[in-house]
Amino acid sequence: MTDTAEKLDYSKTLYLPKTDFPMRAGLPDKEPKLVERWQEMNLYKRMREDAAGRPKYVLHDGPPYANGNIHIGHALNKILKDVITRSFQMRGRDSNYVPGWDCHGLPIEWKIEEQYRAKGLDKDEVPVNEFRQECREFAQHWINVQTAEFKRLGVEGDFENPYTTMNFHAEARIAGELLKFAMSGQLYRGSKPVMWSVVERTALAEAEVEYQDYESDTVWVKFPVQRSNMADLQGVDPATYTGGPTARDLQLAEQQDELLGAFVVIWTTTPWTIPGNRAVSYSPRIAYGLYEVTAAENDFGPQAGEKPIFADALAEESFAKAKLEYKRLREVSADELSRITCAHPLKGLGGGYEFAVPMLAGDHVTDDAGTGFVHTAPGHGREDFEAWMDHQKELQARGIDTAIPFTVGDDGRFTEDAPGFGPEREGGAARVIDDNGKKGDANKAVIEALIARDMLFARGRLKHSYPHSWRSKKPVIFRNTPQWFVYMDKELGDGTTLRSRSLTAIDQTRFVPAAGQARLRAMIEDRPDWVLSRQRAWGVPICVFADHHGEVLKDEAVNARILDAFEKEGADAWFAKGAKERFLGADHDPDHWHQVTDILDVWFDSGSTHTFTLEDRPDLKWPADVYLEGSDQHRGWFHSSLLESCGTRGRAPYDAVITHGFTMDEHGRKMSKSLGNTVVPQDVMKQSGADILRLWVMTTDYWEDQRLGKNVLQTNIDAYRKLRNTTRWMLGTLAHDEGEDVDVAEMPELERLMLHRLAEFDRVVRKGYDNFDFKRITRALIDFMVVELSAFYFDVRKDALYCDAPSSLRRKSAIVVVRRLFDAIVKWMAPMLPFTMEEAWLERHPDAVSVHLEQFSDIPAEWLDEELAAKWRQVRQVRRVVTGALELERANKTIGSSLEAAPVVYIADEALLAAVNRVDMAEVCITSAITIVAGKAPDGAFRLDDVSGVGVAFDKAQGVKCARSWRYTDDVGSDPAFPDVSARDAAALRELQALGRI
Repeated sequence: MTDTAEKLDYSKTLYLPKTDFPMRAGLPDKEPKLVERWQEMNLYKRMREDAAGRPKYVLHDGPPYANGNIHIGHALNKILKDVITRSFQMRGRDSNYVPGWDCHGLPIEWKIEEQYRAKGLDKDEVPVNEFRQECREFAQHWINVQTAEFKRLGVEGDFENPYTTMNFHAEARIAGELLKFAMSGQLYRGSKPVMWSVVERTALAEAEVEYQDYESDTVWVKFPVQRSNMADLQGVDPATYTGGPTARDLQLAEQQDELLGAFVVIWTTTPWTIPGNRAVSYSPRIAYGLYEVTAAENDFGPQAGEKPIFADALAEESFAKAKLEYKRLREVSADELSRITCAHPLKGLGGGYEFAVPMLAGDHVTDDAGTGFVHTAPGHGREDFEAWMDHQKELQARGIDTAIPFTVGDDGRFTEDAPGFGPEREGGAARVIDDNGKKGDANKAVIEALIARDMLFARGRLKHSYPHSWRSKKPVIFRNTPQWFVYMDKELGDGTTLRSRSLTAIDQTRFVPAAGQARLRAMIEDRPDWVLSRQRAWGVPICVFADHHGEVLKDEAVNARILDAFEKEGADAWFAKGAKERFLGADHDPDHWHQVTDILDVWFDSGSTHTFTLEDRPDLKWPADVYLEGSDQHRGWFHSSLLESCGTRGRAPYDAVITHGFTMDEHGRKMSKSLGNTVVPQDVMKQSGADILRLWVMTTDYWEDQRLGKNVLQTNIDAYRKLRNTTRWMLGTLAHDEGEDVDVAEMPELERLMLHRLAEFDRVVRKGYDNFDFKRITRALIDFMVVELSAFYFDVRKDALYCDAPSSLRRKSAIVVVRRLFDAIVKWMAPMLPFTMEEAWLERHPDAVSVHLEQFSDIPAEWLDEELAAKWRQVRQVRRVVTGALELERANKTIGSSLEAAPVVYIADEALLAAVNRVDMAEVCITSAITIVAGKAPDGAFRLDDVSGVGVAFDKAQGVKCARSWRYTDDVGSDPAFPDVSARDAAALRELQALGRI
């Protein structure tokens, strides 16, 4: 036996970790192979088969736009969705993910137009359906590209059968939803100011606009007071008058003689809208005064003796701008303002502007800037339009024409409704914005006309935030145009309106984070009627017929013919030759009905996706459990889906709404190519792997704006490495797992403590997934794996796992616990890190199909033992002091390994003393021996400030070092067959020999 011992390589007698799971992940090479494997085995189909009969959980995909490679925002969004669907799939649900794409609309049309312009072609010279086919092919190309990129991210879904808004069935369903609005009387043709892109020749929704800095011309313009609404009473003596109006009325009439010849002064950043002016708005809550110019610095502009009216709070600033001296004559009351009428400052120009300009009270008027008066052009602003419409009856009673002019055409040029600036003008119509988005000559022309009439009080320039099209990046204008709208406030036959239905639905929806509810509610409360029409070519048409009054034809037979054609031929059928006669049939005179050719707002398309996806696919359900998109979609997809569904179904198409923020660079700046601070997901995957990107998403507070850059990625790479190494150690240890089980009641306390922690984490993980709080799950698991497992439990148990005999209860219990830890943790993390956890699972279970077909481990609640956990929290407090003392000795090179130590631990705290009683503290502290002494530690003992009553005095271990376990003991050589190992190790060696393993 002695000869055997001398020849024995003890390292080969240890149960050291053994695994092919590499320390270096090599994710950029390994992940594509796993994607290929999942495709070959049709993992998506297997997931559906395994989930058959389970309750459905549906996350409906907000469709990205099919016009380019994915960016970091796409990656964030798709990873979050994938984690949600996978987590519910692994918790007993049929969580089918069907990806979708938004295919219609201006972005794609704009790309095709750019190609045309590059070739010197005009899209209007090409048959519309040929142009639409090019748009369709363009969209399909990018759907294919993005599909591959989403799969590379690890996203699992029905990519073989996605939904697209350009699918014929989808186009038919979108058209059908529009016709529901038409048949219910919610659709109407109206004229309102909308945001208009001159460059793109179309109306834009708020969601299609971004705000950029822009320098505007500013003007202060004089509106001459010309008469009182009570001019017929002027000259009557208020003291003797006894009939009709009150004495107060007569006093006001007399006072207003003083205002004749005065000027109401407005301020605007859009001089080109002056030809569209029809009123001046004021506020009854603002103090106004009549002022007189006493001296002028310049020979031009306002001169001494002129009497302007200003808000008192803004008079000084306005006079300073015009370089004038002034004095205040008196107050001008709101009553006075309400009774005066002004002349238009361009009166007589081109034979126009002869109408009266009334004063209107408006809640939108403030004295924060300007003059306290708001130039009101109802064809060029929402608030202007609403103020004008709110006073319709009053204006009509005063004999004022309430028609709203169309002063600017779709090309940004003034029309005949702007006399002196339109087509009759020498040199042609002035232009607000040209085809390249540059400022035209309209402002210059208007300002020169005001100067010529001595109606310019002052002028300047202002740099401010102004709406731009997010596609062309060019400024937009507010322009009154005929459009198709959906009423927000029309009664729908059940006492509700689209607005009230939507607000009720918002109250019934869960929002994550909760602040999203208030944000969406505010938008719905304040929004105007929904503008559906766009003047484009690529999309689903507003497939209705209207008479010359704008009344829509309501005929179900006509609708059926339209929808049947769309189902078979797509929306192109609307633009085919003879479409009008085909759809109207023999029952309607084609000369009486106009075929609308406007295109539907793409937000109506995406807002309708719930119909042809959730309702029409048997593998999904309506309503969706959740919608998830960026916070900008409160005004986008969440918004349009809510309106569409409430208008046709009376409720939201979702039960919950989750929003994420935007990704900024590491310094909190918006990412942009010009700054060179963008993070491209494809590059991250090539360099580090998709799981690194996914880990970043999981560890960030995605509800807010996040930061990403080289340093942030490195932090996640470091965290990933720790997770991987802990997983690797578990795999190596489980290479020695023989499948034997141990009753929990028989296990040592330390194993029961780990099972308690596992049961606690089961609750944390499940609750975190339910609350979509992935950061909490990930950070908790990282801490658990690195701090509690790797640095504590595994560290403590390495001796038993490596050195104990095969029959050791301690070792077998530890193996069982590691097995359960591995299975639970890998499954918990599989939705988050699908590549790494698949690799680990297949290493552990080579005959398994995929971890993604597994369910989360069933963790018994009986494993919870808070009393045991409380005790071990105290044991670990004592351990921290011992570890601190040993680290100091190691730093001083007194020892190399903690096994060279046999510290004396003084414990004055009775609770801590009781906790360590009957605990092998030498094993827990990984020392060869330890002595526990009740009482206060001597001076010089090591202490930690946050652990009172514990001190450690260092002492070196006595005895002989075991050649196998490296512990110092007094029983080395007690077995003559193995003279250089301890009794424990000798017994293990004898058992291994008996089993023929050495």
